[in-house]
Amino acid sequence: MSSQHKSISKFLSLVLRHRPGDIALTLDASGWVSVDQLLQALGDHGRQLTRAELESIVVTSDKRRFALSADRSMVRANQGHSVPVDLALPPILPPDVLFHGTARCYLPAIRAEGLAKGQRHHVHLSASRELAAIVGKRRGEYQVLEIDARGMVASGFVFYRSENGVWLTDHVPAHFLSAGHDS
Repeated sequence: MSSQHKSISKFLSLVLRHRPGDIALTLDASGWVSVDQLLQALGDHGRQLTRAELESIVVTSDKRRFALSADRSMVRANQGHSVPVDLALPPILPPDVLFHGTARCYLPAIRAEGLAKGQRHHVHLSASRELAAIVGKRRGEYQVLEIDARGMVASGFVFYRSENGVWLTDHVPAHFLSAGHDS
């Protein structure tokens, strides 16, 4: 992905997850917006993008942050929203162990309180240690935590999986966490 596409991808994450009003967009209840409306709003705010460029960003994004509707007329972020949306994801049984990569500076709070969703709708988890490490490395020294997903399910916790394979849940209490690989 080119540096220009990375910049636009980050901006799309901002407006499709957190601040659609910044470019006068309104997401529907499931987080979708018309591709035509998005392209027009981007252009009106000095960020020209063609339909082909948008589709390229959706398809080539390393984290597959976005999805197009089946008819390619609508687009949305796959997860990570802080604005109210219902992604309509069905509950799904996770693997026995999931992973979460985090900066080491957050470990004291995580050990005390577990993983909290903060301003987002869910805690984001990975199915592999490698993916969690990629996420954790973004802020320097990191730790990959293992989550006892089997134990969480047995205790009544519900999991979802977004279109791009990110596992989601509302909270991970500290007693379901153990230290894994770190940098």
